[in-house]
Amino acid sequence: MQLVTNRKKRGAAIINVTSLIDVVLLLLIFFMLTTRFVEQPGMKLDLPQAQSSQSSKPQENTLLINAQGDILLNDEKIDIEDLNLKLSTLIDTSSAENALVLKGDRTVEYGSVVKIMDMAKLAGFQTLIIATEKE
Repeated sequence: MQLVTNRKKRGAAIINVTSLIDVVLLLLIFFMLTTRFVEQPGMKLDLPQAQSSQSSKPQENTLLINAQGDILLNDEKIDIEDLNLKLSTLIDTSSAENALVLKGDRTVEYGSVVKIMDMAKLAGFQTLIIATEKE
């Protein structure tokens, strides 16, 4: 005995992806136009290069010295005479490790960099990070 089924053959489901592609492209264009590329504010520095440099997480306290000898502490321009007092106020007594990132132009006078490093140690910074660029 033969079983007869009266089923209609169903066609394969077809998904129209044209409108999906349009929506994805519009979203891509929207995000490309609204995204801002933010550069780190501050001075333009020509950092010294080192083969052993490593990337580190951004630190809270950053000291910048440009080729003209201008000093910026956390993006605030200060004089060298006021630096010791400002560094002392940045020390976090609850933290076991106080770090200062020193970014100096490669043409900065060596003596002024050593003087600033000494001020940072006397103010209480346990870690002094010297910023460099990878060769």
